[in-house]
Amino acid sequence: MSEQSSRASDAQTHFGYQTVAESQKAQKVAEVFHSVARKYDVMNDVMSGGLHRLWKIFTIAQSGVREGSRVLDIAGGTGDLSLAFLKRVGKTGQVWLTDINSSMLTVGRDRLVDAGFLNPVAQCDAEKLPFPSNYFDCITVAFGLRNMTHKDAALAEMLRVLKPGGRLLVLEFSKVAKPLAPVYDFYSFKLLPKMGELIAQDAASYQYLAESIRMHPGQEELAQMMRDVGFAKVDFHNLTAGVVALHKGFKV
Repeated sequence: MSEQSSRASDAQTHFGYQTVAESQKAQKVAEVFHSVARKYDVMNDVMSGGLHRLWKIFTIAQSGVREGSRVLDIAGGTGDLSLAFLKRVGKTGQVWLTDINSSMLTVGRDRLVDAGFLNPVAQCDAEKLPFPSNYFDCITVAFGLRNMTHKDAALAEMLRVLKPGGRLLVLEFSKVAKPLAPVYDFYSFKLLPKMGELIAQDAASYQYLAESIRMHPGQEELAQMMRDVGFAKVDFHNLTAGVVALHKGFKV
């Protein structure tokens, strides 16, 4: 093994508050989502009091997607954004539902089939997208960027497959307004794992969720990360006092 490859194999990253080898993170994240896939939507409703539905409605409204658009839904999970976009793009458009996790993707595919849609579905890594350059009008990643090991590489891939003039929308947990931080921390670290244990029989995955939110770049940091890989006109909207932020950037 060369010195360079040895260094690469020893590279460290975070999994929540744990430090793990980069080569281990994807598997650890996969285990989380294999565990929670069947209860994912129920837990989203319970955790957010249904607010996640409003956050996603706002995201769709900011997408510019219309009949004939090509949309890529990255880390699309259980397919709720894909379903909304399919109703917008019509028969002349296209929506790809993708996720790195097979359990989540199966739930999403089944939901779309049950709704009468046979759109393309692909299990893939956002850091190595299997799509041609300059292909999509809009890309969304909702609550998925946080779990990616190399966020800059994933963002660069999203830029590559966007058409010039296309937009990226990143909906993700972010840094809550400081006056609310103590209450939010109590909720995240005390109540959330208990909800996970009661509803999904999995406290550990929701402990990871709380930790991963704290390790994710804040609003300004993520906006700069998007600019650094080449996105233009980057801005963000804080939702629910910064519990969530929607970042938007364009390819020029």
